[in-house]
Amino acid sequence: MDNDQITLLTGQVIAQMRQRAIPLGISNRHVHLSAMDYQRLFPGQPLTVKKALGQPGQFAAEQTVTLKGPKGQLKNVRLLGPLRGQSQIEISRTDARLLGITAPLRLSGDVAGSAGITLVSDYAEISLAEGVIIAQRHIHMSRLDAAIFGVKQGEIVNVEIKGTDRPLIFGGVCIRVGDDMRLELHIDTDEANAADIGEGKPTARLLLTPF
Repeated sequence: MDNDQITLLTGQVIAQMRQRAIPLGISNRHVHLSAMDYQRLFPGQPLTVKKALGQPGQFAAEQTVTLKGPKGQLKNVRLLGPLRGQSQIEISRTDARLLGITAPLRLSGDVAGSAGITLVSDYAEISLAEGVIIAQRHIHMSRLDAAIFGVKQGEIVNVEIKGTDRPLIFGGVCIRVGDDMRLELHIDTDEANAADIGEGKPTARLLLTPF
């Protein structure tokens, strides 16, 4: 097999791999806490694993809190681990309206100047001046996955949702690349409802077209 044949075959394999389904993760409202805020809400208690999540090392914890806003509250909101350097609360647009707050659309970690909230546990109540965001839809990828799909960190792409009664194309999907990331599209509950994602196995496909 000469070099031209190898190049052709390699291109065909990569093209096929780009058509494979991307695992889909639906993010319900949840809380990431800093170590300091966690100790204020759960003094002397270890953060306990309830179940592992799709991204390596991340987990849903047994602990929950209540979110209190000017207009309403949301109970039993799950903590995710491990603990972070800064507290962050991720909710949907519907949740924000119920709470009566204006949460900005941001990528995870970008909380400067975001909405404030009150967190309540069985042991304490704390108020945060900022930290509440609506997470921008995004795809986690390893560096190998990014190379296969031909995308890079921070690139904005379109993604097609198939296998539901209401298939659609999501724009504004941000690529997030890291050595410790596993291929997975993250959308919130509002977005999942818009695509009528329920029982069954809907799939996502990356569309390599400009957003």
